[in-house]
Amino acid sequence: MAAVAEERREPERDGGCEHYRRGCLLRAPCCGKLYPCRLCHDGAEEHRLDRFRVAEVQCARCRLLQKPQQRCEGCGSLFGEYYCDVCHLFDRDKKQYHCGECGICRCGPAPGVGRGGGVAAAEPLSFSRIGPEEDFFHCSKCNLCLSLSLRGKHKCIENVSRQDCPICLEDIHTSRVEARVLPCGHLLHKTCYEEMLKEGYRCPLCMHSALDMRRYWRQLDDEVAQTPMPTEYQNMMVEILCNDCNSRSTVQFHLLGMKCTNCESYNTAQDGKSKQPVE
Repeated sequence: MAAVAEERREPERDGGCEHYRRGCLLRAPCCGKLYPCRLCHDGAEEHRLDRFRVAEVQCARCRLLQKPQQRCEGCGSLFGEYYCDVCHLFDRDKKQYHCGECGICRCGPAPGVGRGGGVAAAEPLSFSRIGPEEDFFHCSKCNLCLSLSLRGKHKCIENVSRQDCPICLEDIHTSRVEARVLPCGHLLHKTCYEEMLKEGYRCPLCMHSALDMRRYWRQLDDEVAQTPMPTEYQNMMVEILCNDCNSRSTVQFHLLGMKCTNCESYNTAQDGKSKQPVE
């Protein structure tokens, strides 16, 4: 999901590449070529760089080839304010941390989890890839790190972060793009989530409402009340299935929408083709 460089680039002395700020090149264990980062490598090659197998880096200043470490053993240049000797991640300090249970470093764009402090349980929730570590917890069932503001406010789905984004079909777990935790518990890339809202409001996997739709449902109540059905449909009852609470109801048919009698959502679908006239 993250953007990649179209060609190999030498890092600036103080810099690295468009993805990371670092003072060294990684020697790819797969092909032996030098790249500023794994994303630059993957964008130029037809194979992927395994970050965990990197055994050598080259100083961008003195060009000395050496084992991965935070400072150059030749000229003393700092390769990265942050360095992880597991992921071989070098970058400026963004309060990153390595999560042993996730198996990778958590870093990337800082999202606005709640942006105002709290998040309503019915609203889509963000999870961050950036520290500080004390602001996050690892959900063992979802198998990912979440903001403390989401503790007890998200629906757990086992290993949900290991699933691909259902919209772009690309990886979520290792993506540098912020993700959204929907009320149903499924994950989408934030960018994919925003595109989805231009077309609809439902999770593409389970059809559960991805937003708090209660205000719109009340507006729809008024529209239904003010829009009488043709005579031949006025006494028609149908069975519906609610995508939000999974309840089944028998309700009066209406072209504008049919409301669940359990949760009052209009996110419903007619369950079968049979229609029963009211006696």
